[in-house]
Amino acid sequence: MRNILLTTILSISIFFVTGNAWSETINYSNGAKYVGQVKNGLRHGKGTVTFTGGEKYVGEFKHGKYNGQGAFTYPDGVKYIGEFDDDKFHGYGTYTFVSGTKYVGEHKDGKSHGHGTYTHANGDKYVGEWKDGVQHGQGTFTFVSGTKYVGEFRNDKLHGQGTYTYTNGDQYVGEYKDDKRHGQGTATYASGDKYVGGYKNGKFHGYGTATYADGKVLKGLWENGKFKGEK
Repeated sequence: MRNILLTTILSISIFFVTGNAWSETINYSNGAKYVGQVKNGLRHGKGTVTFTGGEKYVGEFKHGKYNGQGAFTYPDGVKYIGEFDDDKFHGYGTYTFVSGTKYVGEHKDGKSHGHGTYTHANGDKYVGEWKDGVQHGQGTFTFVSGTKYVGEFRNDKLHGQGTYTYTNGDQYVGEYKDDKRHGQGTATYASGDKYVGGYKNGKFHGYGTATYADGKVLKGLWENGKFKGEK
């Protein structure tokens, strides 16, 4: 996510009392402006910060920093609404892009972290675990076409055990590495063909059995997708 920190105070205007906090207008040396509650000389309570670049934060403050519920809007229309902690997106929130892409879920230290849903503008959707801003852990990626992957992710890639189901009826159940079939797996095809065995970089590799709809069976060693013979 993006940097949302402030700079030094240039001036403070006349204020008035609201509950246990002062309401003030503060102008900063970088041109930013704060209007809201202040306590012990710090932004504390509810307030609004506007920046010369067009950014804007509206929400809660604690000890001078964004803390609690708030909304941060960027000049290009990108917007985050949710929880903040120490000037960072932290907790549950919604991050919406101008394109229509949206993330709804947990954040930690300014990044998607925990459980969340990322919906692309074209309708593709990921629901699952995140770590430091990337898809990482258990999740489900559903394409608008109907194709679906359910399984493990690592650093935004299919990695580990998973099931990939295609709209035409084909299905693969097995291991992945860096978005490719890699390890042991079973591929079942709508045509009636089936392969059970090893994969490497997305191809049949190692010991495996291919059974075809016409009854033909190839059982033995495979190398880069080609059958090498029975051994």
